[in-house]
Amino acid sequence: MTISERIPLAIRASKVPEVSVLFWVIKVLTTGTGETTSDFFVKAFDPVPVVLIAAVVFVACLVIQLRAPRYIAWRYWLLVAMVGVFGTMVADVTHIVVGVPYEYSTAAFAIILAAVFVTWWLVERTLSIHSIVTRRRELFYWATVISTFALGTAAGDLTATSLHLGYLGSGILFAVAIAVPGIAYAISRRGAVLFFWIAYVLTRPLGASFADWLGVDHSRGGLAIGTAAVSLVGAAAVAALVAVLAARTKRNSAQPEKSPSRAFYREMDDSSPTPLPDVAPDGS
Repeated sequence: MTISERIPLAIRASKVPEVSVLFWVIKVLTTGTGETTSDFFVKAFDPVPVVLIAAVVFVACLVIQLRAPRYIAWRYWLLVAMVGVFGTMVADVTHIVVGVPYEYSTAAFAIILAAVFVTWWLVERTLSIHSIVTRRRELFYWATVISTFALGTAAGDLTATSLHLGYLGSGILFAVAIAVPGIAYAISRRGAVLFFWIAYVLTRPLGASFADWLGVDHSRGGLAIGTAAVSLVGAAAVAALVAVLAARTKRNSAQPEKSPSRAFYREMDDSSPTPLPDVAPDGS
């Protein structure tokens, strides 16, 4: 079976969305919304029960996603949004409660992320998100996503506070940084998987930095719009865009040969000795 013949089948069984401009926009919005939502709840209420409740909601969202037979927009992005909230809390607890400096927490989360990547590669021989058609690969994927959120949160706080760039300065820094893998891939047309994950990590501090800049007080270098207001607007924007993405996915499912990003599939097949599995639309 050729790559072009297998791609439509894999798309129907995949548990993650196709990478597109809309994908990146929603991803950045969920990171920013997660940051301000976490900040609002831990400051407005007792942080201990808030973190425990967030953990329960996160697990519930994870179960909902894992039980899906294929990619379903609202399930996937609900979990991503919850990772944004809970991941922020985990990183903040590491610094504020435990007292770990951002330099050390950033390094620790980077090591954890590297360990997840290495384990994933050793077991599956691919890190491509377009190979997420089995439960084990999906678990590796979400372990990676959670690690990237924790790392991105710590890195964003490191640049904003420890390095004294401020939230706006950090946002500009990461906006420039996230353009690098995109430009590199556009020029080389190689290394799609590597450049994807680099950009994915950078979305977290990018969205969080600008969200903090909008929400925090003037004394902290922000515009003082308020974390609650930023969270509500961000959540509304995410919900609207996910609805658009769901409609687009439904339309593309009728014409799967027109929907995939073939470069990413080619990268996966060329860089991995493990072939793309031939799976049925129900994921079996």
